Amino acid sequence: MQGIETRLDRVESTLAIQQLPIRYAMAVDGRDIDSWVDLFVAEVNCGSYGTGRDALRKFIEPTLTNFYRSQHFICGHRIAFTDADNATGMVYCRAEHEDQGHWVVMAICYFDSYMRVDGEWFFVRRREKHWYASDVLNAPSGPNFSQWPGQPDIPQQNLPEGFPTWRAFWDRMGREAERKRTRFPVR
Repeated sequence: MQGIETRLDRVESTLAIQQLPIRYAMAVDGRDIDSWVDLFVAEVNCGSYGTGRDALRKFIEPTLTNFYRSQHFICGHRIAFTDADNATGMVYCRAEHEDQGHWVVMAICYFDSYMRVDGEWFFVRRREKHWYASDVLNAPSGPNFSQWPGQPDIPQQNLPEGFPTWRAFWDRMGREAERKRTRFPVR
């Protein structure tokens, strides 16, 4: 059994990590770039944009002109600790975006990595995956489940098959069972 100090640290760490996604959502929706980039480790890897918070700023700021208003609703958060100062998580989110008279709703799951640096928890990385993007007045539909008017480059739907257990489940159930439930099976 773990000691009380270790258990208390885990509880405090869980609570601190749980604040990161809502702080992220509020920063995006409020267009608070400073708060947004400060949620990430100082040497965040931004791929071709480089490393560091300045590189992150150069990447995210222009993307915010792709929509006017937004609301990101955090729907659930799972956290798994790899050690005392590192964790991973998955965050469900329903996001709505105003774009040229349309309200586009997206079903999102963020795949996160977290690290504690000098006693404070940060994102190391966020990978965003989608079930769909659709005008709020229309039901999402296939084959790619991405119907954002005027945004041909919106990321394609990559959930639920992004979950490692998804394909295995439907393989066990059989193609006929899958075909009974959808016109657009994931294959």
